Amino acid sequence: MATYLAFLRAINLGAKRVFPKDDIRRVVEQAGFADAATHINTGNVRFTTSMRSRSRIEERLERAFAADRGFEVPAIVFSRDEFREVAAAARELAASHPGLARHYVYLMKEAPSAATIAAIGATASHLGEMVVRGRSAHALLRPGYEDGSVDALGAAKLLGVGTNRNASVVAAVAERWC
Repeated sequence: MATYLAFLRAINLGAKRVFPKDDIRRVVEQAGFADAATHINTGNVRFTTSMRSRSRIEERLERAFAADRGFEVPAIVFSRDEFREVAAAARELAASHPGLARHYVYLMKEAPSAATIAAIGATASHLGEMVVRGRSAHALLRPGYEDGSVDALGAAKLLGVGTNRNASVVAAVAERWC
């Protein structure tokens, strides 16, 4: 059995998209996955399965979530090894960019194309930059960024289907599950 981590997009953002972590665990296990565990109430779930196809795992989770909740819940799935690499990239980027005001990590279903990566790079400004590493993109926001937006650079709209977590949550999930 392999261990996977799924990151759910756009849940618990108001009264209409509520999906408590106990319900997430229940639905994941009802969908045929085992050992489901969650971390905080932002849609981070770990589970085991004999399935090997990331896209098939995502499809099964998304069907189960929609059936249970009545709304679509995109799931971005990483193997334990893949997520360990995301967390390592976050640590390396934080170390090479001291004094950041914020560091958001976008987790994507698919890695962006070279052209998209170039377009993302072109959004760099005095506010910061976004660095793409495979299926993750790191928004490295400098002091002076104060608006509270997770997409101060306007780059997230280029990433495709994904979700974001701050670097602290990425580190905590990796420490706990990787």
